[in-house]
Amino acid sequence: SPQSDTINTGESGLSTRLFTPIAALCDRTIRIEGRGSMLRRPIGMMIAPLQNLGVEVDCNGFLPITVKGPLRGGETDVDGFVSSQFLTGLLMALPLAEEETVLHINKLNSRPYIAMTIDAVEKFGVRIEHNDYKEFYIPAGQKYEPADYYIEGDWSSASFMLVAAAIAGRVTVKNMSPLSLQADVTIIDVLEDAGAEIITSPTEITVEHNELRAFEYDATNSPDLFPILTILASQCEGTSKIIGVGRLLHKESNRAEAIVEEFSKLGIKMSIDDEEDALYVESGEIIGGTISSRGDHRIAMSAAVAGLCSREGVTIEDAEAVAKSYPTFWEDLKSLTNNAVRYE
Repeated sequence: SPQSDTINTGESGLSTRLFTPIAALCDRTIRIEGRGSMLRRPIGMMIAPLQNLGVEVDCNGFLPITVKGPLRGGETDVDGFVSSQFLTGLLMALPLAEEETVLHINKLNSRPYIAMTIDAVEKFGVRIEHNDYKEFYIPAGQKYEPADYYIEGDWSSASFMLVAAAIAGRVTVKNMSPLSLQADVTIIDVLEDAGAEIITSPTEITVEHNELRAFEYDATNSPDLFPILTILASQCEGTSKIIGVGRLLHKESNRAEAIVEEFSKLGIKMSIDDEEDALYVESGEIIGGTISSRGDHRIAMSAAVAGLCSREGVTIEDAEAVAKSYPTFWEDLKSLTNNAVRYE
């Protein structure tokens, strides 16, 4: 049970979508609020499923949201297109409900993250069954049991350093398993397709610069890679195609718009094909310049990597946005290079 009647999730979409159904296990009113870009990100897809599972909900489609449980279980549809994070929260909370639950999933994206969720809860003694991720069957009245759990490195955060190495040098990142269930582990496949030199072991990965070629990659299940893959693509000979632009609409910024408008300021040539749901990126020199992160941590970190191979350097406004997911990013980047990346 929460120690407070209010939970502030800051600018974290994951925390908002994850902790709302968990908070709904309580039989008292809990208010979930946030700040900054999170106040503009839609959460209306949570309302009907929570209500169908016995929760009283007060929300206008955006934070704040007020819930009063208990989350009882039952049967409901869940939208998996915008984000899989709410489904993760439900899968963590519903084993504790008093009734068994059946979830029908509409257009699930980011399937690897749901595989991670199931793997994690099973390690703590909870059972969840599914029909190829289209329906989930969750027995009621389960209990989480204590267990030792290994926390592996984050492939999303590592992707920035790995791409930096592919375009400008060499780096080894430790505590990284190539066999991870994380969606963004596919950065290995992209770098290999692009021609980077890669050495992997069970616990680390080394990437070294090589002559790079254009690639095609479907980022539907790993949309967080889009910004850094745009930088990589600009340094690959030819025109690269990254599929899944539609997944970027409800991130910290309208990330598709931010990628095109901000990275174009650096001299990167790209275009969006709405019919193909794809971003095309042409090879060419990154000139440099000043961009705004728009409060988006991944835009800021990707722009920093762009600065490593730019002619004139890159100035990043609102650079502190990196603290959301990678607080030591600037220190780590500085330890790898002496190139000038200015941030404000």
